[in-house]
Amino acid sequence: MGEIIKSYYQKVIAEFWDQKTAVVLLGILSGLYFGTVGVVWAVTGEFTRWGASFLKLIGVDLSPYTYLKIIKYKGTVLTRIDGVMVLGMFAGALIAALFGQNFKLRIPTAKRVLQALIGGIIAGFGTRLAMGCNLAALFTGIPQFSLHTWFFTLGTIFGTYIGIKITLSPYFRGEPKLVKASEFNAGNLKANTQIQPFLGWLGLIVFAGILLSRPEMPNNLKLATVFGFAFGFLIQKGQVCFTSAFRDLWLVGRTTTLKALVWGMAVQMLLTAAFIAKGTPAKVLWAGPNALIGGLLFGIGIVIAGGCETGWMYRSMEGQVHFWFVGLGNVIGATILFLVWDKGVYKYLAEPFPKFSLIEHFGYLPAFILTGLFLLGLYLWADLREASGRSMIKNKTMSVRRV
Repeated sequence: MGEIIKSYYQKVIAEFWDQKTAVVLLGILSGLYFGTVGVVWAVTGEFTRWGASFLKLIGVDLSPYTYLKIIKYKGTVLTRIDGVMVLGMFAGALIAALFGQNFKLRIPTAKRVLQALIGGIIAGFGTRLAMGCNLAALFTGIPQFSLHTWFFTLGTIFGTYIGIKITLSPYFRGEPKLVKASEFNAGNLKANTQIQPFLGWLGLIVFAGILLSRPEMPNNLKLATVFGFAFGFLIQKGQVCFTSAFRDLWLVGRTTTLKALVWGMAVQMLLTAAFIAKGTPAKVLWAGPNALIGGLLFGIGIVIAGGCETGWMYRSMEGQVHFWFVGLGNVIGATILFLVWDKGVYKYLAEPFPKFSLIEHFGYLPAFILTGLFLLGLYLWADLREASGRSMIKNKTMSVRRV
């Protein structure tokens, strides 16, 4: 019995999870989150509010900026659903990392910090231009049956291709940091990681204690916090980063992450449709150039930065300092977008175009079929790319050899 419990603990708590399992669970939780809390799982809207709060703190008048009204900027991080959900995600990812003894401070070079900031800013600007990142404009957005998410996804696919071309240039190639064997102390490393599961359980108790000790906290905020914790736990255990979904497919023909995302969205689509039918309003936004260009910029940015929004969040909780700067870049990029939104961005790239709901225009069954075909198209494209054996790394290597 003891061995069974130990094996179960090792597989569920300590080890990484099968990515497809983690993503399908994320899809189910996303659908339930939408139905019970009433909003989609999203993070960059909250990052935009963080940028706005900083500007407000230093005395900037935010009243002229209509973008902040669109994203309902009010209150604090502790009084907003998205705010507590994001904090829950950080907590869940950190505790998952500690359970798996995956936490280790890793300090990047100055060059990598600059790369993280630049990529993060580009991605942050792109996500808010499209009104969502790899979550609200893709993973949780496509199951909302909003056409703008298709544009964002296509933009992201091409953006990651461009981003790879950029990062394969000589400037972005890093050099390995070599460490003498005599300087590596495996004993110290083992001692430092053995305490992590204990810290993880302690953190879980503190997290639960905080929630239980706040009877004045509205139930929807408590629920959002718990969902956020589950999201963070799953993305760390499944190592879910949308950057790898498209980047790895272009680079080496690896399809694991993209196929997992398709399954997660397919399952989620069933749940969101049921909740929409019961009256929960879907998130439908402008199907215009803003979504396509935003996806393109997002794709470029996440490859340069090395991680998407969910990717940098869980990696930052693993002690990878590089991704702290990716997150900072995201906030800066999102802030820049809301500052320029009223200077022609909205007028030319969003306002003239419809908020196109597949359900409202075609009905439930056609919307299901169309969305299913779109997801099937992504899946088959991944299969064909993998079967072709085409690889950007291989092509790059061959071109270097010819020189």
